[in-house]
Amino acid sequence: MAEYIYRKVHDMLRYVDHTKMGRGIHGWLDSHFHFSFAEYFNPYNIQFGALRVINDDLVRSGQGFPTHPHENMEILSYVVDGELTHGDSMGNEQTLTRGQVQYMSAGKGVQHSEYNLGRDTLRFLQVWIFPDKPGYAPDYGDYRFEFGARNGKWLPIASWTENKESLAPIKVHQDVNVFATFIKAGKKERFVVKEGRQAYMVLIEGEAQVNGVVDMTARDALEITEEAITIAAGKDAHIFLVEMKKA
Repeated sequence: MAEYIYRKVHDMLRYVDHTKMGRGIHGWLDSHFHFSFAEYFNPYNIQFGALRVINDDLVRSGQGFPTHPHENMEILSYVVDGELTHGDSMGNEQTLTRGQVQYMSAGKGVQHSEYNLGRDTLRFLQVWIFPDKPGYAPDYGDYRFEFGARNGKWLPIASWTENKESLAPIKVHQDVNVFATFIKAGKKERFVVKEGRQAYMVLIEGEAQVNGVVDMTARDALEITEEAITIAAGKDAHIFLVEMKKA
């Protein structure tokens, strides 16, 4: 029987234990599914606001996803370790490494592939966000962030095309703001989710405690609604966060 995968801390915070997430294990691929995807279906866990997919994928060397289609989805790929090589029907082919981000607006339709052509295992977050409307022209971009640019601060990665105030270099067709941070052990960072907003936070690496009540380990997540959080890193904490309009 499908169940909720989160534990409610209080009305504004819900903790998601990575050991209760969906899994896809196929030899060359080992995935943790934050939301229903592929063989994992849970009617209580389809999406979080405009956020439809976060897959934490481990891909063996020499393996990957052959050419396949997408449409009407904003897709971000955040590389944690290894090398991600992307190719698409628009003629783009790029290889990204740790901390770098690829963006693809599938729009009316596009085909692409993703491979690990490096020697080491590739780990990356595959993130799908619903666009604010269908039918955009397909688009591609990538940004080679210096990893240190997120040390001790929230690095803006992506924001809505309509948000003229954001410093994020990647623009997407949805009212979201995407950040990453790296908090050294013993240090703290604060994030405020304002009224009418919500956020989904993934602890990619490390250990952390949030607001003194939520203990998180690598791959855990947190749903945050209209709440200010303080993250205290127990071990160096690498974090990915998507902030958006409240559903």
